[in-house]
Amino acid sequence: MTAVTTRRVRPREKSTTGGWHAISPLVIALLAAGAAFLVYRIFIRTGLGQTIDSVSMRGGDINHPQVNEVLSRTLNATQLVVLGIVCLIAVVVGILRRRFDLSVGAALLVISVNVAVQQLKSHLDRPDLDGTSMPNSFPSGHTAAAASVAFVLILAFPRAMRGAMGLLGAAYVAIVAVATVWAEWHRPSDTVAALLIVLALGSLIMWVIRLRRSGPRASITPARFATLPLALVGTICTAACLFGLASVAMSERVMPDLVSGRFAFLTGVAGIMAAVAGTFYFWVRITAGDPLPEQGGKTR
Repeated sequence: MTAVTTRRVRPREKSTTGGWHAISPLVIALLAAGAAFLVYRIFIRTGLGQTIDSVSMRGGDINHPQVNEVLSRTLNATQLVVLGIVCLIAVVVGILRRRFDLSVGAALLVISVNVAVQQLKSHLDRPDLDGTSMPNSFPSGHTAAAASVAFVLILAFPRAMRGAMGLLGAAYVAIVAVATVWAEWHRPSDTVAALLIVLALGSLIMWVIRLRRSGPRASITPARFATLPLALVGTICTAACLFGLASVAMSERVMPDLVSGRFAFLTGVAGIMAAVAGTFYFWVRITAGDPLPEQGGKTR
């Protein structure tokens, strides 16, 4: 009698060879890079864009000691030492999980993001079109550092934890990004561009990782714990930001004093929140679909 062996098929898994799943990180990387360039062209290279950006930043001139203390501590948490500690944690976690590709990818993500942001800030030109004579601060180094830390932790931890890490990371990065604008270290466009750059480089690294790994695609169902609220927040904040930008633009060019500086600041906050929600939405989905081992062993 011939023995018949059966192989249990994991639910909701597909092959990673070819198709959208294989190239989606590259497409997202290109779209994020293009969006960052568009932000630069609108808010740095045009007079109206610079004016809206600066008004949004200065509208947050609010003196609240307790809030300022929280924001200051959060900004201080993005120092170089913290980045090094997070990289070390990611490498150790990757080694323990026997995922050396993720360890290398995590280290490359932090290094490439922070080098790229500093190089762009040093070499990009900011013409004085709004009359403020302020130096270039595009993109935000603090926001990029915070986002790279959060992205690395999402990538390094087991798949079941990535949704929760995504929500925690998004909350932390949102606080840092808003704090840099509140403290008038950066304009809203600086933080939005930084988030897009982190997503672009992270997605590019994930694309390379997928090219080097084979096996069935993991289900992204557990990630919906994070992707659904991120999508909801992103949609609402995008609508609010677009309405706010139109109102601030009319106030600056057509109807003076139509809106207040506080309104302009909240418009910038809405744009930052939309960028945070959007970048973390795509990052959680990309990492949640990381290929599973081809055979045997536990899913990690």
